[in-house]
Amino acid sequence: MGQQWGREATAEALAYGWEHWERVQEMENPIGYLYKVGRSRVRRRPERAVFAPVSTFTMPQVEPGLPEALSLLSERQRVTVFLVYGFGWSRREVADMLGVSVNSVGTHLERGLAKLRARLGVAIDD
Repeated sequence: MGQQWGREATAEALAYGWEHWERVQEMENPIGYLYKVGRSRVRRRPERAVFAPVSTFTMPQVEPGLPEALSLLSERQRVTVFLVYGFGWSRREVADMLGVSVNSVGTHLERGLAKLRARLGVAIDD
């Protein structure tokens, strides 16, 4: 995978350099600049999650109000809650996929779960 990212970064940097040659050639360190261009453009594209096919499908038992409650969350909160609690992803894995910090994932989880609990009338025992 590292080689693939390296090729993509190189292609991005070369394409940018070609398209903006007049600007790039005037720079003090054009190679260093293009290196950063390639690196930052590849870093912005999170890998798409690939889920293994399920051989047999059985409908899980869920709280009847859960689908509607999930639909009321923001997209980030819904994706974060779903990946962490539905698929068992770690906070780091979700952060890498979304391109955010682990702390941000924690915030989305905390707020999303609070909204779900409020909507479903679930209390937490401290």
